[in-house]
Amino acid sequence: MGIIVKTDEQIEGIRKSCQLAADALNFIEPILREQGTQISTGELDRMLDRYIRDAGAIPAPLNYLGFPKSTCISINEVICHGIPSDAQYLQFGDIVNVDVTTVLNGYYGDTSRMFAIGDISEEASRLMSVAKDCLDIGVCCVRPGTCFGEIGKKITEHATARGYSVVSQFCGHGTGIRFHEEPQINHFHEPSEYDHRRMEVGMVFTIEPMINLGLPRAIIDSQDRWTARTCDGKLSAQYEHTILVTEYGAEVLTK
Repeated sequence: MGIIVKTDEQIEGIRKSCQLAADALNFIEPILREQGTQISTGELDRMLDRYIRDAGAIPAPLNYLGFPKSTCISINEVICHGIPSDAQYLQFGDIVNVDVTTVLNGYYGDTSRMFAIGDISEEASRLMSVAKDCLDIGVCCVRPGTCFGEIGKKITEHATARGYSVVSQFCGHGTGIRFHEEPQINHFHEPSEYDHRRMEVGMVFTIEPMINLGLPRAIIDSQDRWTARTCDGKLSAQYEHTILVTEYGAEVLTK
């Protein structure tokens, strides 16, 4: 199936689900700031699950292709798809990505955010800042008629100029009616793979660049088959928004 241009009715439903996903991250932020080292990632997952269900929605990741939890919680060198666990507690100095996708009345909202646990290193702080800048740069590329490949081009230019790498094994994606739809949003640019498809008003997709301190390659855990770690054990950071293409540019639905 090709890229789905959403109707006004669908956009309103997606907007509400996206707002709930953003609210879930806002809900967890003070808990991570005040109690981050006292509760397990498994408990954080259950708290977010309850928050989402109390709002009349369900968490999209749970049982999706066999994923066992309601959220992804990825710490330090884990790039994405970290599986919450009752045996895993955050430590002071950790950086952690919490990724939430809600399904509200059949519509999807997808977002993730980085959090610092206590005082973190200057190195980690700079990485998080560059990762956030890369997301913002990607969002600024969104306007009708622009090639999707412009997103990866601009993100790669910004990250590599500052000494960071961009993960190419994972990508953003269309969303809203289903968890993952067309198009694929590449954050890593190679001229031979330039994406010439153009954005249209009513398209909805995620931008979610994964920025590494070291090499860009991810290694998938051979046991759980989900957790993606940096190949060199160095830090990774990621921020994600769901974006609507409007007549005037981008509307960030998950802020």
